[in-house]
Amino acid sequence: MDAVSYLLRMARLRASLDKRCLLGESTRMDVARYHQLEAPFHVLLEGECQLHVGATVLDMRPGDVALIPSGAPHRVIVPGPGPKQGIAEVAGDAFVTTRSEGGGDAVIDLFCGHYTVDAGAGEMLFRSLPEPIHVSFGQSADSDEVLRMMSALMRGEAQREGKGTAAILSALCTALLAMMLRSSPGAITTNTLWTAAADERIAEAIDSILSDPAADWTIDRLSRETAMSRATFLRRFGKATGMTVGRFLAQARLMTAAELLSSTDATVAAIALRVGYQSESAFSRAFRAQIGTTPAKFRRGQQQRDRVAGPR
Repeated sequence: MDAVSYLLRMARLRASLDKRCLLGESTRMDVARYHQLEAPFHVLLEGECQLHVGATVLDMRPGDVALIPSGAPHRVIVPGPGPKQGIAEVAGDAFVTTRSEGGGDAVIDLFCGHYTVDAGAGEMLFRSLPEPIHVSFGQSADSDEVLRMMSALMRGEAQREGKGTAAILSALCTALLAMMLRSSPGAITTNTLWTAAADERIAEAIDSILSDPAADWTIDRLSRETAMSRATFLRRFGKATGMTVGRFLAQARLMTAAELLSSTDATVAAIALRVGYQSESAFSRAFRAQIGTTPAKFRRGQQQRDRVAGPR
């Protein structure tokens, strides 16, 4: 399984489309902070707008997608003359339709939703991503064509809003995240996105670590396997991932451990060995430092949530 598909499976990702925003000029839409383990996203299909996330301002154009991994509050602004107007919302069966309060013709078509992940692997994945992520799929002919097809499907389902619409839109939004995580470097307008490492040899090292986190991944071994000197490998790895090798390796091991704690009955000691820790105590310390709880308590919490949520 490729790295992006593997990461999304471990994250136990769920996608939901919340709103379709058909906004006119001079409109401001404030979006409150999302809950823990939720990350909002925006897909602009038509028009231009700005997305304000803290001190960061993203200029959004058709084919742009933005993801806010922390769930931070943010603001969408549609430029135009005169004072900014607010929004009015109408709830539908599958999502909310949002329009400018003062009426008028829509100049943007913006789909807004969020991803939900489980504590553990999903939370660690989103925590490792830059804030915010801004991808311009119009940069590449291939990506642009794929997004046009997805846009047509999303618009068609939004207009139809019939049986299965929520499920279809959820699947399309999940595919959209996979496209973001594997984006070509030229399409990414924000900081380092390690899941889309441009350096092929570093990408191979990332895949190797994710596929076998328990292996003895020393820097010397990784530099040999990528045919680089130790110094060159460290420099390129840091540039491609924004992390040290040690931090990345620990993250890969603990993400895998969280998945095993959630999906298997293996003992904590057995899982520690399977992800590369020589003792249960060392594993438990590392897990608690990253997740904020012990492996045993994490497993009980996941089991309780699964019982409440029911079959997926």
